Amino acid sequence: MSERKPYPSDLSDEQWSLIEPVITAWKDRHRSVSGHQGAYAMREIVNAIFYQGRTGCQWAYLPHDLPPKSATYYYFTAWRDDGTDQVIHELLRCQVREKARRLEDPALVVLDTQSVHVAAGVPATTTGRDAGKRVPGRKRALAVDVLGLVIAVIVLAASTHDNAAGITLLDQVAEHTGGTVRKALVDQASRSSHPTRHRHGHRRRDR
Repeated sequence: MSERKPYPSDLSDEQWSLIEPVITAWKDRHRSVSGHQGAYAMREIVNAIFYQGRTGCQWAYLPHDLPPKSATYYYFTAWRDDGTDQVIHELLRCQVREKARRLEDPALVVLDTQSVHVAAGVPATTTGRDAGKRVPGRKRALAVDVLGLVIAVIVLAASTHDNAAGITLLDQVAEHTGGTVRKALVDQASRSSHPTRHRHGHRRRDR
């Protein structure tokens, strides 16, 4: 493959070294029957995914010097659907926390919800109206640790009450942290979604 001019969204050598073992292990588990390894390097596939995510372009409009939609979108959907993207996210999150001299998983999270408008053409069955904020669309709920690192995120109809959104979000938090979270900071609207029912696992203090 000839050298190309790098894009700002490209992985650095250091960044690639962090996730390469996960990608290589996935590739080894998904060998083609013919033994063909594919026409594109995995690092370039990831670079193309990052380019699309950073620029927001349509997959078919990826630059010609990056792998095309046929290859890039295949890996994107495969890693999204089998949880590989989540594995990479949690790996990097744990490394950042350890570098900050904190335990891998947090004991405290901060929850927040935001209702946002959706683009035209989004199915009405997946949207609603937030009566309090008077916003029609969807509600995104986010859980972060004290460093601001994302622990879990969900997207619901805007009509979903903050309590229900908070409970669903905490289920995701428990799944992604192994039950280490002992406390959640929420706004008044979500006060009844305190994670009491998730109090299990080892007692560890989030430093």
